[in-house]
Amino acid sequence: MLSLIATLQTLGFTLKNRLNNEKGATAVEYGIMVGLIAVVIIVAVSTLGGTLKGFFTSINANL
Repeated sequence: MLSLIATLQTLGFTLKNRLNNEKGATAVEYGIMVGLIAVVIIVAVSTLGGTLKGFFTSINANL
C-alpha cells in the first residue's frame, strides 16, 4: 500500500512539473498560430474580395 501511495505521489509531482514547464510555451505557440491564421484570412479576403464581387455580380445579372 505504501508503494502505491509513493507511486501516485511521484506521478502527481511529475505531472505538476510537466504542466508548469510547458504551459507558457504552449500559450505562446497557440498565440503565434492564431496570429498567422488571422493574417492568412485577411490576405485571402483582400485578394479574392474583388474577384468574388465580380463573380456574384455576373451571377446576379444573369438571374
